Amino acid sequence: MENHYRELLRFLSARLGDRQAAADVAHAADLRVLERSSQARIEHPRAFLYRTALNLAVDEHRRSRVRKAEPLHVLDEEEGMSEPSPQVLEDQRQRLDLLTLALNELPPLCRESFLLRKLEGLSHNEIAAHLNISRSLVEKHIVNAMRHCRLRMQAWESS
Repeated sequence: MENHYRELLRFLSARLGDRQAAADVAHAADLRVLERSSQARIEHPRAFLYRTALNLAVDEHRRSRVRKAEPLHVLDEEEGMSEPSPQVLEDQRQRLDLLTLALNELPPLCRESFLLRKLEGLSHNEIAAHLNISRSLVEKHIVNAMRHCRLRMQAWESS
């Protein structure tokens, strides 16, 4: 899938009009395809990747339309009304601990690329400049980090 990434990114950027949103959808699509391919063989991986990305883009568009349509005070009220139970909080804490362990297993540049993207919201170009590495290496680090974390979380949760 990585060899189709730039082509997919251009395709999604043209559809979404936002390169950052396109990168997010491309990464999510790549993860979905990886998950699916670990369960069963995909006949036409490129077509499956594009269809998955388009579906994710449509979902994101729908969610953003709903968010824009709701007045801010309604969203704030809804958020305050749904306090998670102690069990949910404990489950989330355990998953966060496992995710932290998985991230700590990564090489430093891979971990840093992932955290700068997901926590700081930096673009691939900004991460590349910050870490003094190429943009394509940043993309590979992020995909590898997501793949590693997903596999580790699955392994830990199944045991």
